[in-house]
Formats: sequence, structure tokens, C-alpha cells
Amino acid sequence: MAVEGFPPRSLKLMNKVFIWLQRRGRVVGTMRVLTVRGRKTGRRQTTPVSPLPVNGHDYVTGYGQSDWVKNARAAGEGTLAKGKQQRRVKLVELPEHERGPVLREFPAKVPHGVDMYLRYGLVAGPTPEDFEAAAPTVTVFRIEPL
Repeated sequence: MAVEGFPPRSLKLMNKVFIWLQRRGRVVGTMRVLTVRGRKTGRRQTTPVSPLPVNGHDYVTGYGQSDWVKNARAAGEGTLAKGKQQRRVKLVELPEHERGPVLREFPAKVPHGVDMYLRYGLVAGPTPEDFEAAAPTVTVFRIEPL
């Protein structure tokens, strides 16, 4: 299922601002910058993400049809940066049936991200149950050391 008009221009602009700040060593909240190789061009592609800590593991979530998700899926690895600190990571995509418990934690652990998921219709509501129900369209990657 494609989400019409996603991502909007405003989100693309905000992503550029977060990336610019991070590259200058300024960390904003839980935001990190994930860089992966593009699946078509092979060039490095960056996107801001907010790692979601659940049961001792970190996860990143994204709309399943977005370019960064497709690139991460194809690359299977990348670089995660917090300010100027970088670390190489493996990105392990969770199967749909394992996403729900992780997504349930999203509203409590990444509250600043809830509005974006609601605004663009990626989840039906702000509750943990609503996020869990979004498992078919919201991709979840576990972040592992490389």
C-alpha cells in the first residue's frame, strides 16, 4: 500500500536540516543519521532516524515503501552517526509477525515521532495497539554491530 504524497516536501526539508546539524556535531534529541548505499546508484544515501530501544536491542522504523527503507533492505548494512561519532551497523529486517511487539513501544520511547506517523496516515491512532496494527506497512530493522 503506497501512502499518497509521502514523504511530503516539509519532511524532506526537515530531514536536510537534521542531517546538516548532525554533520556539524549537533545532536537533536534521539535523532541519528543513517547512511546506506543506494540500491540503484550505489551512492551513499542519508536519512535521519530515531533508534528505538526494546529489550536490549535498538531498532529503526520506517514506511515500507520509502526509498531509505528500500536502500537499507538492499544494502543490509550502513553507518549510524550521532553527531560526529559514526559506527558501522548491520540492518536486519524483522518479518511482519515480529514487528508488532517492537512497534508497540514506539509511542512511549519515541514520542516525537508519533505525530509524523499519524499525520501521514501510517498508523490509525497514537496508542501502542495502533502502532502494533501497523506492522504490515511499517518496516522495522534491528541494528546490530558490524
